[in-house]
Amino acid sequence: MPNVLITGASRGIGLAIAQRLAASGHTAIALARTQGDALSAAIEQADGAIAFVPFDLTNLDAIPVLARDLKARFGTIWGLVNNAGLGVDGLLSNTHNTQIEAVIKLNVTAPIVLTKYIVRGMMTGGGGRIVNMSSVIGTTGYSGLSVYGATKASMIGFTKSLAREVGRLGVTVNAVAPGFIDTELTAGLGEDGREQVMRRSALRRLAEVDDVAAMVEFLMGDGGKNITGAVMTIDAGNTA
Repeated sequence: MPNVLITGASRGIGLAIAQRLAASGHTAIALARTQGDALSAAIEQADGAIAFVPFDLTNLDAIPVLARDLKARFGTIWGLVNNAGLGVDGLLSNTHNTQIEAVIKLNVTAPIVLTKYIVRGMMTGGGGRIVNMSSVIGTTGYSGLSVYGATKASMIGFTKSLAREVGRLGVTVNAVAPGFIDTELTAGLGEDGREQVMRRSALRRLAEVDDVAAMVEFLMGDGGKNITGAVMTIDAGNTA
């Protein structure tokens, strides 16, 4: 079974991706700082198809060692999903420099450095798949999310450039850009806020976590073999 490393996989979109990939015949390597109850339950249900690896991606100096340990334990990593991320909202003028640095470190620097070490095995192994988690905010913008939007826009540029760099070696690189997803986060918008988002959407509803996971599964499967450098938007038509 092909190995796929998913970062930020203890809950939410990352966990849904791990479960989807495990169910479709992959070995899902769930990377997160802590395991948590939801991931523990998923591991138990997956009957060996999901493995947990504890790691803090902000520890950039330890990423090369992580890559070596992963190869020793699982063999070559065939797929990588850069999903882990941090959001900060508020006016830029009021955002502390340490917050800006933290968001950029986890959302931009960490996935680029991790990809650097994981893609080497794909390049020598004759192929692989990389999916970077972006956001519609990276292209549309959103008031109060300028730092977050900057990091998600950077993932699009990273995706398109790396796709050209490694395509000749059989590695595809794509981005998935969710919009407002039906999660605990959007529940915090309140009923009026959710209704406003749904009214703006062509389908008059919110996309769901499993919609994002299904797209990643598609890109990791046979259907995604000739898709690279693409940004797949999942927002129920909010940006249509």
